[in-house]
Amino acid sequence: MSTDRISLSHLRHELHTPLNHIIGYSELLLESAAEQDMTALEPGLRELHQHARQLLLLVDDVLGRTRKDGDIDLGRLSSLTSAPISSLIAAADELKVRAQQAGPAGVDQDLEHIAGAARTLRSMIAGGASWRLPEATPSGADTARLPVAPLPAAETGSILVVDDNAENREMLSRRLARAGHRVQAVASGGEALALMRRQPIDLVLLDVLMPEMSGCEVLQRLTADPALCEIPVLMISALDEMESVVRCIELGAADYLPKPFDPVLLRARIGACLEKKRLRDREALHLQQLGEWNQRLEQRVGEQVALLERLGRLKRFFSPQLAELIVAGGAEDPLATHRRDLTVCFLDLRGFTAFAESVEPEEVMGVLREYHAEMGRLIVEHEGTLERFTGDGMMIFFNDPVPVPNPAERTVRMALAMRARVGELIVSWLRKGYELELGIGIAQGYATIGAIGYEGRWDYGAIGTVTNLAARLCGEARPGQILVSKRLVAATADLFEVESVGELNLKGLHRPVTAYNVIRAKESQVSA
Repeated sequence: MSTDRISLSHLRHELHTPLNHIIGYSELLLESAAEQDMTALEPGLRELHQHARQLLLLVDDVLGRTRKDGDIDLGRLSSLTSAPISSLIAAADELKVRAQQAGPAGVDQDLEHIAGAARTLRSMIAGGASWRLPEATPSGADTARLPVAPLPAAETGSILVVDDNAENREMLSRRLARAGHRVQAVASGGEALALMRRQPIDLVLLDVLMPEMSGCEVLQRLTADPALCEIPVLMISALDEMESVVRCIELGAADYLPKPFDPVLLRARIGACLEKKRLRDREALHLQQLGEWNQRLEQRVGEQVALLERLGRLKRFFSPQLAELIVAGGAEDPLATHRRDLTVCFLDLRGFTAFAESVEPEEVMGVLREYHAEMGRLIVEHEGTLERFTGDGMMIFFNDPVPVPNPAERTVRMALAMRARVGELIVSWLRKGYELELGIGIAQGYATIGAIGYEGRWDYGAIGTVTNLAARLCGEARPGQILVSKRLVAATADLFEVESVGELNLKGLHRPVTAYNVIRAKESQVSA
């Protein structure tokens, strides 16, 4: 586009500005006519509005974009517009006098703006558009001269108007406030950027041509700022060149509105921009919530994995039900060192060493799997705690980590069930040539219990004289015997038939120990 063509475009922009003021203020007054009891002024206001629209068409015809530079005749524009502008000024002055006499407060000031804008237009045309509008007044001076009655709106929001012309800011602010929006107005791009960083804004109406920082520069800074780039921007200008529209859209503007504004189009485009902003805000909120949900889910998954790992570790020692109870918080942490009164049971297979030396390893493993499975089932059934496997040997205790009623009785009943089941297994083992028997030792007393080992490899164990005593009694038991301590016999009085085996000198114990062999449960207890 040539320099002359650029100047012509700016000339149209300058001439549109006072025309926009005339049209805008007359539309505001017409919209308020019914509410402000201005029916007597309404015909005159409509005439003003019509004259302004005709002047706009006339200016655009003479300075049309499709005309060649040589066809532009500013003198002709002056002669064509002189009479209509004079009539418009006279009509505005007459209405102002009538408004001062009978109209609502503030109407005369708006009519003075109309008359002043018409005089400015006449001066600009007469001087070849060399006259420029006064510098913008500070944005803080923007005030609405008529009370604003908001109209219901489907989408309302916080809107920032950015225009270096005070009259433009006032007209647009009043129109937006009437539609129910919360409106702020500033005179420069720098003020706009500062305000948007201080408080949330839903939409910016940004003038293209402004001193110091143009609308395009402001738009570039907005789109480059991560904190502000999601705010939609609606560009406004009387500059009607297509290149300007395209540049604004390419820089990230949501839309472009030419001055003077068509009220219906203005509402529609503002509504569309606000709706898109709401959708983006909701999407951002949903993404934030999704991120928080994912974070909580990851945390819960981590907690669940940790619980499963702990549960798996505990199931090495306890029944599944008891392990789950511990993990759920229904029992104290068994791996923390503590002291408890226990009943301890040791058992192992007699003749196992000779058996293991005389058969293949696969046969040994087969016997152990069968033996461990059957003993494990009985441990779980009687709610015992498995402390360890040592080949054919097993250590079980009762009353930890969860106290159980009658731990001594439970231990003896479990031992009797084990002896009976191993007796059934012995029949099948003998058919294969395996000579194995079972010996059991049981004692009752206090022990210290907790985790034993090192980081990465922990075991659950009980330490104390009671464990040594049970192990020694097991070692002394002949095939099929269940040897128990004197204290345990006292705890299970009248429940089982026992026979004394005398005093035993057991390794690691300084004094002889009186031991008893459990024969069976008493008949009354069996029937019970």
